[in-house]
Amino acid sequence: MGEEQRKPLLKRHYYENCPGCKVDQEKEVAQGVPFRHLFNIWIIVLSTALPISSLFPFLYFMVRDFHIAKREEDIGSYAGYVGSAFMLGRALTSLLWGIVADRYGRKPVMVIGVIVVIIFNTLFGLSVNFWMAIATRFLLGSLNGSLGPMKAYATEVVREEYQAIGLSTVSASWGIGLIIGPALGGYLAQPAEKYPHIFPKGSIWDKFPYFLPSLCISVLACGVLIACIWLPETLHNHKDTDESPDDSYEALENATSAIDEDKKPQESEGRHLITNENLLLNWPLMSSIIIYCVFSLHDIAYQEVFSLWAVSPRRLGGMSFSTDDVGNVLAISGFSLLIFQLTLYPIVERAFGPVNTARISGVLAIPLLQSYPFIAMLSGFTLYLVINIASVLKSLMSVTITTGLFILQNRAVEQHQRGAANGISMTGMSLFKAIGPAGGGAVFSWSQKRLDAAFLPGKILK
Repeated sequence: MGEEQRKPLLKRHYYENCPGCKVDQEKEVAQGVPFRHLFNIWIIVLSTALPISSLFPFLYFMVRDFHIAKREEDIGSYAGYVGSAFMLGRALTSLLWGIVADRYGRKPVMVIGVIVVIIFNTLFGLSVNFWMAIATRFLLGSLNGSLGPMKAYATEVVREEYQAIGLSTVSASWGIGLIIGPALGGYLAQPAEKYPHIFPKGSIWDKFPYFLPSLCISVLACGVLIACIWLPETLHNHKDTDESPDDSYEALENATSAIDEDKKPQESEGRHLITNENLLLNWPLMSSIIIYCVFSLHDIAYQEVFSLWAVSPRRLGGMSFSTDDVGNVLAISGFSLLIFQLTLYPIVERAFGPVNTARISGVLAIPLLQSYPFIAMLSGFTLYLVINIASVLKSLMSVTITTGLFILQNRAVEQHQRGAANGISMTGMSLFKAIGPAGGGAVFSWSQKRLDAAFLPGKILK
């Protein structure tokens, strides 16, 4: 009898004009990995992630060119404020965008997010002073709420057996964007100085030396916006209470006796589900969000401090890298991350599960990060080799943790709550990430001041 009760009592009813029902019908007959949907997810998340960290390699020089910092040691603090503006804006609006996605659909929120990237990321590259940079980054974060609904969309547009792959695509694209973004910023910033035969002195590229990386990302976003025309909507536009047509009444009557036999167990389970309607009381969801927020604080602080540390002079404890050098390190990390997600991660996740893989990665990251001050003491080829290995390992651990947490969050709620649940997740994460760049930049500036005061002229590293 148990097997019979697992079978649906009624054939599912699909509504003709419901986009969510249309997607569900396509999923029933679809076979194999849905590469088209995964590619759509990948490019949309990539266009959202690239602007977040693309500024880090040149942010030090951008703030310096604004002439707002009175001393070189203060540049890190001002750079932290610019980095935090984006996350502060997103923290204030992520929950609102999640609610909008649950009410009006995932697709409108994603399309608006791509449009916002095109407009405000371009304006950031044209910033002429510190406050314009702060304002454009804040608006870019507050008006782009696509990442939270995108995680919900990744679980809805594919069959259940491919949901882990969908969320892995989100985290992989996100991680690659956060790595390739700084690589683009490092390669394309100040083009008139690096590539004078292509971008001559006195041109717009010389007047706005940080415009080219922003423009390239915005052009990519334009292509993504065009692709969004064919993006299917997954949200159902009808109420669940309307799903039982009149001709199914008799079938429901005949099924009553089977349901009554298991009434007590179902009532206890029902109370649990009703309790979880309040997302703040859904402990599986909230526990994964708390861990995600704490890790996000660490991750964004690392991303900004790494770039600031890499380009800082050796006398202040840095590595005296150029923006090209930073771009090379991050590009290698991004390529390694792509290979890892496509080949090794599915095997590791199946063997250990998302929770254990996240735990192992978190533990291994501690000694790795503790080794960075000692890496800065190296020089030449040894320095480049070791810092590349460390950066690759750190990136792989980060994306492993993020993917595991994405899976846990979206499995903890039903479809009609996923937008709001991911909105809560993005709000908390953005708030913590807003603290990260400001706090990381302040601590970095403080450490530079201490180092600058501690070194005697005869001991300064050349």
